[in-house]
Amino acid sequence: MLNFPRWKIIMITLLSFVGIMMAVPNFLTDDQLKNYPDFLPHKKVTLGLDLQGGVHLLMEVDLTEVKKEKLESKRADIRDALRAEKIVLRSSIRNDTIHFNLTDKSQLEKALDVIDDSIEMIGGSLTGIGTADIEYSVEPGGVIVVKLTEDGLIVRGDEVITQSIEVIRRRIDGMGTTEPKIQKQGTGRILVQVPGFDDPQKLKQIIGKTAKLSFQLVKSAIGPLDRVPPGNERFPMAESERYPGAPDTIVVSRRKILTGENLVDAGLSYDQDNRPVVSFRFDRIGGKKFADVTRKNVNRQFAIILDGVVISAPNIQSPILGGSGIITGNFTVETASELGLLLRAGALPARLTVVEERTVGPDLGSDNIEAGKTAALIGLAAVMVYIFLTYGTFGLVTNFVLTVNLLLIFGILSTLGATLTMPGIAGIVLTVGMAVDANVLIFERIREEYHKGKEALSSLDAGYDKAFSTIIDANVTTFIAALILFQFGSGPIKGFAVTLAIGIATSMFTAVSMSRMIISFWAVRKRPEKLKI
Repeated sequence: MLNFPRWKIIMITLLSFVGIMMAVPNFLTDDQLKNYPDFLPHKKVTLGLDLQGGVHLLMEVDLTEVKKEKLESKRADIRDALRAEKIVLRSSIRNDTIHFNLTDKSQLEKALDVIDDSIEMIGGSLTGIGTADIEYSVEPGGVIVVKLTEDGLIVRGDEVITQSIEVIRRRIDGMGTTEPKIQKQGTGRILVQVPGFDDPQKLKQIIGKTAKLSFQLVKSAIGPLDRVPPGNERFPMAESERYPGAPDTIVVSRRKILTGENLVDAGLSYDQDNRPVVSFRFDRIGGKKFADVTRKNVNRQFAIILDGVVISAPNIQSPILGGSGIITGNFTVETASELGLLLRAGALPARLTVVEERTVGPDLGSDNIEAGKTAALIGLAAVMVYIFLTYGTFGLVTNFVLTVNLLLIFGILSTLGATLTMPGIAGIVLTVGMAVDANVLIFERIREEYHKGKEALSSLDAGYDKAFSTIIDANVTTFIAALILFQFGSGPIKGFAVTLAIGIATSMFTAVSMSRMIISFWAVRKRPEKLKI
């Protein structure tokens, strides 16, 4: 024990120093951190929703529309494949199934071969090699019925949720907030927590908009009461575009010139009269297509449609060749910025519905922080006083390594970017007790060996060696419990598990390695003949 290798001394000292330096930013103000040297760590522990306030939303993904779009897509794919083989048919969607009714029943076998090929080409990629996401059957009368498989629906549902999470993340990041928590919750639900944000209505407005954008040509000379001709559809005008004498709806071609998928950028800009507008820019393919359409349709209106509402219907005065343009309307700076954010982030693949909403005010968060600090400080002070009174000089060593242990925990949390919550603070308080427990086991073992008649240095050596296996067993079992909590728990339980696991690792390091190194230095220097323990 007394012969500590030089490499161990260097390693323990270096790890402790690095850990403490990583923890320092947590005790500095933002102004002090600005003057902090650039080569030193700057990360702070992120406070959770319950500590700094914010908005909690639980949103449900509406997969009904996704299923409908999937059926329409499959219907179009199979119908085009059949018609390419000159198979005449009528198709329809009824009760979540696609019905293909052949005009010439003698073409049934040929049609089934075409559908088999279609399933292999358009279905297999979703659910894995050799597994299709659609299946078919033949009803009496030769009607072919196609439906989506359960595996295909599950895979598509997971894809939609993953895409929705990514879009939500881009939208929230675009608002300038930090460290949002966005994750899948159960089946078909998404949990959104934004610490430090206090406007749930704005958050719901930004997140909940589907933001499906399309550019479609306007069909002229059709009044609000006229029948919509085939191949066209009617959309309402946005409130900002309605004025006396103008129609409340507009008829456009069903064919979409471009969609939001072709956008690469969008944001707030200003026109020549310094009015807020939304500027946009297409990718190369979108820019070429937009140029071709505007070249062929000069002096014709085209509608810019967002989530089924016409937000602008400008007249094409000349070809737009640069692949960019602006959306005009009665925008304010805020609404133009918001629309630009939505277009940049992309469209949600499905509609979201808020099923749970909770707002934590910053005052309550501050109260939680103060309560946590008070509890931690009182507990720490009580433990330190008890340890000093019980073990004297050895207690002072324990108190020192206990302080280092806490700094290491905060340093690791800062580096990992972990979020600290009230349960996390509880985990830290628990690790304080566990760290002390390891030292108590060691000191009691040293006391026992010394009372058996061993010399002071031999008692120190034997105490650390014999207590080591007990400490390992106790900490490993607790660490396993923390891993299980992290794996199967959620939210606050995970926060507790993270801090508990980190605390176990740091307490093992400080109690077994650092404490032993310091006491070894003291023993070599003092060469005590008696132990006051």
